[in-house]
Amino acid sequence: MPLPRLIPAMFLSLVALFSLTPAFADDSTLTRSPEWAQSVEPKYNLFQMSPTLYRSALPDKSAVPLLEKLKVGTVITFLPESDANWLATPGIDQVQLPYRTNHVDDADVLKALRAIQTAEAKGPVLMHCKHGSDRTGLMAAMYRVVVQGWSKEDALNEMTQGGFGDSTHFKDGIRYMMKADVDKLRTALANGDCSTSPFAACSMKSWFKSAHIE
Repeated sequence: MPLPRLIPAMFLSLVALFSLTPAFADDSTLTRSPEWAQSVEPKYNLFQMSPTLYRSALPDKSAVPLLEKLKVGTVITFLPESDANWLATPGIDQVQLPYRTNHVDDADVLKALRAIQTAEAKGPVLMHCKHGSDRTGLMAAMYRVVVQGWSKEDALNEMTQGGFGDSTHFKDGIRYMMKADVDKLRTALANGDCSTSPFAACSMKSWFKSAHIE
């Protein structure tokens, strides 16, 4: 298909995705794929993505016994507020990586994926935001694509139709995913790079530091 005709087609596909999402979200029990994250505790919007990765909304103190039962060793939050006010268990590490989906970039994604992989080496990981849908949903989708090798289409279907929350919150995450260069992200993750661009702020800071210019 010629490029001028391809762009409108992609736009119409996105429009269709937004139009269909609420219907799927309201009846997720009939449409959920067995490969998607499976519900563990609806109270916390807690789902299991893999044997070592969970996703949820913001937990509270009453969730700690469940996390201990699941043998969660690390909790990663994407919120600007610390988890220390509800989580004080010595055996559970806390990682704070605040970001906003309307300002997300490759550096945010790489930082989150690297933190997840590092923590998974020690045991199961829980990642969360406030509602467990948009910020957590985007990082879950990027984990699916970059780490687990899912297609963007499959990851977007899970993100928008998996029953994780209000689909109107996904537009920024979808926009980022559509333009993300998965191969570059995968290479940067493997090489330990902070971003896919040598001109990103974190890359420039690293260069100046190595050159002793700071």
